[in-house]
Amino acid sequence: MRTAEFDRTFVLRQAMMTFMQFGYAKTSMQKLTEATGLHPGSIYCAFKNKKGLLLASIEQYQMDKREKMQSHFEQFTSIKEGLKAFLSTIVFDCTQEECTKVCLLTKTLSELDGQDDEVSSILSKNMHQFEESITALIEKAVELGELPETTNVTAKSRFLTMGIHGLRTYAYTNPNVECLSELADQLADYVFQTSR
Repeated sequence: MRTAEFDRTFVLRQAMMTFMQFGYAKTSMQKLTEATGLHPGSIYCAFKNKKGLLLASIEQYQMDKREKMQSHFEQFTSIKEGLKAFLSTIVFDCTQEECTKVCLLTKTLSELDGQDDEVSSILSKNMHQFEESITALIEKAVELGELPETTNVTAKSRFLTMGIHGLRTYAYTNPNVECLSELADQLADYVFQTSR
């Protein structure tokens, strides 16, 4: 059987945007074929089914986010300044097109958690990986002297991870730039308060 040839990264990015815009249940195979340019047979051949395409899209989404985050913070010598700029980027994204307002992981988790063990497991793993990336940033801030050595890295990481997801979720119903920017600044300032 001949394997369908296509740009896998392009297809997965198109699929992830479709899942973010419509949610898993309301994303039909027709919407996916329109977004990806693939025939249904090619989707089934490459990903088995809609769920397989969702899982592959989540993997691509996380890879893109990790690379973007790493590239972003490499531009800064200060973790705090990098974080403020990173949060500003989130605010910008949240005030653009509808499907960029929410994280694919958050949207899928709210829709499918508890309904499919495999999906729940993948989402949980990816959420933990994101938190690990945040932990690495807080540890770097301690190394650079931006936070004291006595910092509770785990607590700061959890709070910041929660704050980032919360900012995106809040933006879904209140996409006001000034309000979101104020919340983003408060989040960064709180994380870098040395008394906490």
